[in-house]
Amino acid sequence: MVALLAAPLAALPAAAAWELDPAQSRVAATVVQLAPEGPIPRQHEVRRLSGTAEADGTLVLPLRLAQSDVIERMGPLPPWLSGFTERPMATLTTRFPPERLERLPVGESLVEVLMLSVQTGNSTRSEPLAVRFTRESPERVRVTNAERVALDGRELMADPTLRSVLLLLGYEQIGDEVPVSLDAVLVRR
Repeated sequence: MVALLAAPLAALPAAAAWELDPAQSRVAATVVQLAPEGPIPRQHEVRRLSGTAEADGTLVLPLRLAQSDVIERMGPLPPWLSGFTERPMATLTTRFPPERLERLPVGESLVEVLMLSVQTGNSTRSEPLAVRFTRESPERVRVTNAERVALDGRELMADPTLRSVLLLLGYEQIGDEVPVSLDAVLVRR
C-alpha cells in the first residue's frame, strides 16, 4: 500500500541543496474496494515523506508502512509486529537534472518526465512519470503530478508485498485503477 501511494513521489527533483519537507509532503490514493454491496472508494495517504537529493540529482526514497494512514486505521499493532512498520516496503529512485531546478524562477513551473524505479521485495520496475515543479520562493519548490496518474489495480494485487498490505486493510478485491496524487514541497537545505 505504501508503494502504491507513493510511487509518484519518487519522481521528485533532486539536487544537492534540496530536501523534502516531511510536514508538507504526501501522496494520496483512492482505492475502490469491490464489495457485494457495490464499489466503495476509500482515500489513503502516505505522509511525512522525506529524502535528500544527491549532488548528481539522485533521490532515493524508502517508504515505510509507518508513514501511511494504515496504522491509524488498524489501531495499535501487537509488539511482535511493531518492527514491521519501520521496514521499507518499497524503495523509489529517480534522477532529476539539478541545474534545471536551480534556474527555475519564482512563480514559474516546469514539467519534467522522469524515470521512476520502484523496488518492492525482489522485483523492480521502471516507468516514466510527468511531474510539475513550481517555484514558490527562492527556498521552496512545490511538486505535483503533471498528468493524471492511475496505478493498475491488478498489478498491485499481484505484488506479494502490496497484496499483504491491501489484505491487512480488508481489501479482497480492488478496482482496475487506483488514482494517485502527489503534493510535496522541496526546501533548500
